[in-house]
Amino acid sequence: MGALEGKTAIITGSNRGIGRGIARAFAREGAALALAARGADQLAQAAAECRRFGTQVEAIPTDVTQEASVDALIQQTAARLGRLDVLVNNAGIAWHAPLVDMELHSWQATLDTNLTGPFLCARAALRVMIPAGRGRIINVASISSQRVRPQSASYSASKFGLWGLTQVIALEGRPHGVSCSCLNPGNTQVERRQRTSRAEDAEPMMTVDDLAAAAVAMAALPDHVTMLEATVMPVGQLFIGRG
Repeated sequence: MGALEGKTAIITGSNRGIGRGIARAFAREGAALALAARGADQLAQAAAECRRFGTQVEAIPTDVTQEASVDALIQQTAARLGRLDVLVNNAGIAWHAPLVDMELHSWQATLDTNLTGPFLCARAALRVMIPAGRGRIINVASISSQRVRPQSASYSASKFGLWGLTQVIALEGRPHGVSCSCLNPGNTQVERRQRTSRAEDAEPMMTVDDLAAAAVAMAALPDHVTMLEATVMPVGQLFIGRG
């Protein structure tokens, strides 16, 4: 029996990268899944990949920056899968530019996806989880929520904000049996890193499957137990003492 057998989870940004890796790991452990992302074709491919593990998987194209789209995601998940146990807020983008050169639309787009998106998804999920008296929300942030680098103003600000949002959700969900956690990945070998030549992309890397194991550990905890925060990274990555 899989560690997530009997659970239903929504994973945003699950058409590629970290989200797809988490979806694959959750499916392997028996969870029924609602996969959400804007890229419908890649989303369908991810859903087909996860169905090979024998679990029910629904692909629901979603824009997490749009309130109506998020509300529809939660409603369709409840209608198709019957319940909601875990929400993984993973959808995110990154812009890298010196602060003095960053355009407002780049700043706003990052905050909309990385912070407003999790707010909208968590709010909609809480409206289902609180009446049920149980549920778990996992926000995928970054080590940039604790240590910043140059040219990451919008990304780092959004991830610092997500850690703050995590704590508020945990506090407000606590009386209702709803927990909230923050998963902070370090360097992860996603598709984007294979296409760039930034200096940090030459640093030690872990795979998306390495990181997904931590997400499974969080999601599989008993309802009365939470892992508030976890930082997962390659042993050789500079983090403590990083400038």
